[in-house]
Amino acid sequence: MLARAAIRRAPQVVARRGFQTTRAQLSSPYHYPEGPLSNIPFNPRKKGFAIKYWTYCFVGFTLPFGIAVFQLNHPAKS
Repeated sequence: MLARAAIRRAPQVVARRGFQTTRAQLSSPYHYPEGPLSNIPFNPRKKGFAIKYWTYCFVGFTLPFGIAVFQLNHPAKS
């Protein structure tokens, strides 16, 4: 019964709180520019980005497998 009363009253409480938002103050050190491509640490529109990106992906994928194959073919000497 208490739950029903709380549910019935919830919309009134939310409406009374007066939620509001303000625009981000860009002069603050805690807010950054918003919009597309502003939240990533690189610029994909620069010349040569595709080469760097695919090189990074290739090395990041093949390096662990290359290390594993090397260690399997050259066991540690004890």
